[in-house]
Amino acid sequence: MADTEADNLPPELAAIPRQRWPEHVAIIMDGNGRWATRRGLPRVAGHHEGADRVHDIVQDASDLGIRRLTLFAFSHENWNRPKAEVDILMHIYEEYLKKERPFIFDNNIRFTNIGRRRELPQFVRDIVEDTERRSADNTGMTMTLAVNYGGRQEIVDAARHLAAEAAAGHLDPAAVDEQLIASHLYPGGSPEVDLLIRTAGEMRVSNFLLWQISYAELYVTDVLWPDFTEAELHKAILDFAGRERRFGGLGSDGNGHDEG
Repeated sequence: MADTEADNLPPELAAIPRQRWPEHVAIIMDGNGRWATRRGLPRVAGHHEGADRVHDIVQDASDLGIRRLTLFAFSHENWNRPKAEVDILMHIYEEYLKKERPFIFDNNIRFTNIGRRRELPQFVRDIVEDTERRSADNTGMTMTLAVNYGGRQEIVDAARHLAAEAAAGHLDPAAVDEQLIASHLYPGGSPEVDLLIRTAGEMRVSNFLLWQISYAELYVTDVLWPDFTEAELHKAILDFAGRERRFGGLGSDGNGHDEG
């Protein structure tokens, strides 16, 4: 890390060699509803507060030099919530992009959206696709929002595409390997995740980036998403930097598991 870059970092992060930083951070943003309930507010207030928190964390991650940030905003299963709440969430997403697009463009951020977008309202698809198109040539951090996303659904969709290619005679099934499957995951999506953060203390991955988190380091905090500050992100990065990543190699028991 260059001295001038280190000088711009918070003191607790400046001493970390850059090779020990996560290049790709993914976050399961959980706890908006609980944040609102604890304050006697309607759940929608928590969703609005959570959207504001996204701005702060994206800004900080970009300033820190994180190469990729993927945020779980709306799962495939979230359609089971009350229709009124889902409608509000879709409008919050539209409002967020309208508000944040100048920031995205001014900060050289490349924006992508992953998930089954054909099931999203047209007004959401329109602004998502326009923002993707207008930021496609940006060379800074890639920010991805997972909306109507599910890890199993992503793998199923990839398998369907591969099966169709094989049925059409364009693909030898014997040629299917990990690289080919990865290339058929959602366009604009996420490569291998280094650090997966979950807020609100839940100890599960909730069908998020199942393919991509195979060797991710997991960090769970009890902090609710609207209270997840830049300092909390720094704690997660510091924790990551202190871990020894083995990938089933050195120190493995021979079955792909780490011994210690």
